[in-house]
Amino acid sequence: MSKVKICGLCRLEDIDAVNQALPDFIGFVFAESRRRIEIKKAEMLKKRLDERIRAVGVFVNERIEIISNLYRNNIIDLVQLHGDEDLSYIRQLRECPVIKVVRIADVLPPLPEETEYLIFDNKNGGSGIPVNWNLLKNLKGHKYFLAGGLSTKNVAEAIQFLNPFCVDVSSGVETDGLKDAEKILEFVRIVRENNK
Repeated sequence: MSKVKICGLCRLEDIDAVNQALPDFIGFVFAESRRRIEIKKAEMLKKRLDERIRAVGVFVNERIEIISNLYRNNIIDLVQLHGDEDLSYIRQLRECPVIKVVRIADVLPPLPEETEYLIFDNKNGGSGIPVNWNLLKNLKGHKYFLAGGLSTKNVAEAIQFLNPFCVDVSSGVETDGLKDAEKILEFVRIVRENNK
């Protein structure tokens, strides 16, 4: 049963859309990005978010105290690390469930340890190019999020081929750079149907 994460939410309209679609996770991007969100705005959006949906904070080499404060103040429920964070860094975040990115090109690199989840993304994250799914086909024993180029056009195939713990989408549910409520609803519907 693959779960769903809609990443890069930054508007009230985005929250309203996911509250209707009810994915399992949403993502607030606190790293440099066109989807970057300020802490105060994330706090306001989290209060409007349906309590059944867990919020993931996306970071790149952020100060640990900032992440811990966001977690303790219930602005985020999980931490997604996209930088050079090593095992020592991850251990300092023990109170927070951690998702660590693994960027894939032509081979599967060594996998990080002591994280609740992994997230597999294309080497050039945010490019809209899918990960080479064949590299993950025989991966056993890891709960992972599959990102990279997913959309309503290929998510059913991804689930049937890999059965990941979660499928993670951002630009694949956007129109002109903004989250599209209809695409979000359709993406979640397709995932749910393919879990039957």
